[in-house]
Amino acid sequence: MTAKNSGGFFDFIRTIIYAVVIALAVRTVAFEPFNIPSKSMLPTLEVGDYLFVSKYSYGYSRHSLPLSLPLIPGRIFSSTPERGDVAVFKTPSDNRTDFIKRVIGLPGDKIQMKQGRLYINRNPVKRDRIENYTEITENGLSRSVTRYEQTLPTGRKHEVLEVQLDQGDLDNTGIYIVPSNHFFVMGDNRDNSQDSRITSQVGFVPRDNLVGRAEFLFFSTDGSAVWWNPVSWWTALRGNRVFKLIK
Repeated sequence: MTAKNSGGFFDFIRTIIYAVVIALAVRTVAFEPFNIPSKSMLPTLEVGDYLFVSKYSYGYSRHSLPLSLPLIPGRIFSSTPERGDVAVFKTPSDNRTDFIKRVIGLPGDKIQMKQGRLYINRNPVKRDRIENYTEITENGLSRSVTRYEQTLPTGRKHEVLEVQLDQGDLDNTGIYIVPSNHFFVMGDNRDNSQDSRITSQVGFVPRDNLVGRAEFLFFSTDGSAVWWNPVSWWTALRGNRVFKLIK
């Protein structure tokens, strides 16, 4: 009986180890889950969204590995992000913190903001005013925010917010020239985003810092759930955002 129980225990441990190894492999080469803690990508991504990022989309670097282990030199199987991709990357300032933003500028591009309008290679990017976005503030109140549909030069469309009506601190900038093997990223919530416009905090994102491309939401909660009330687990769920593709 003792020998049989001992064998069963070690089989259980071996099964756990196999499961962990498989999970780490999938997380490294295929998909990794992330959650959204800030409002910088409103209205595309909301606080409480959980999403999967494809690790294979841009190839693999040390930042594809757990703890960014330095086992991959440079980047292998590399491919270039498309303008408009929503990408996760390690911030260049510390090479550790995960950020998620939209890729706006590719290597060699000239990027500028003038009176809230985005210019790519000196050409204004088309934007159309659409219905205002209703944002829930930290104190639980709602406010109406100006919303636009922006069309990138490739024809790709996405929505952006202008809280300060084109008069924000980052709505007028100099010209940013994107270096080779770097990318210029911006948050869709233009007046509430730390992104490439702030060179001291983010700046241009090196190719090797890319983690992957955001693909789809698999869960979303508004944060109102409390552990002692199972009913709130369901009422907090944003069902209309589950399994939603990220554009």
